Amino acid sequence: MRQKLTLVTLGVRDLQKSISFFEDGLGWKRSSGSQDGVAFFQLNGMVLSLFGRKELAADANVPEEGSGFPAFSLALNAKDRAEVDSVLKQAAQAGAVIVKPAEEVFWGGYSGYFRDPEGFLFEVAHNPFWELDENDNIILP
Repeated sequence: MRQKLTLVTLGVRDLQKSISFFEDGLGWKRSSGSQDGVAFFQLNGMVLSLFGRKELAADANVPEEGSGFPAFSLALNAKDRAEVDSVLKQAAQAGAVIVKPAEEVFWGGYSGYFRDPEGFLFEVAHNPFWELDENDNIILP
C-alpha cells in the first residue's frame, strides 16, 4: 500500500447540521461533486467526506452504535500561534465546544482542541519544528 491517505469520511448523525458547521461556521467550500446524502470538501490533495453514520456503518458492514472516546483526532497545523487562537475562536462561534483551550504543550508547540457538533475532536496546533510548504502541506524532517 502506498503511504498516503486520500479520503477521511466522518459518519454523522445530522448531515445538514454538519455541512452547515463546515460551510457556514468554518467557511469551507463544498465540492460540486457532493450529492444527496454525502458532502465532499477538498483539502490540499485529500478529501473530507461527511456521510450519514447509519449509512456508513451499513456500507462497512459494522454495527452503528458505539460510545466513548473515538481514539483519533483530526488536526490543522497552523502557521503561527495567532492562527491557532483565531481558528479556535471561529470554531466556537460556529458551534464547536472548546475542550482544551490553546496552550504551550509538552512537545514545544502551541495547541488546543475543539469538538465539532457531531463530537469529533479537532486539534489546532502550531508546531515550530515542522515547516509548511507554499500549499500549507507539512514537510516532515
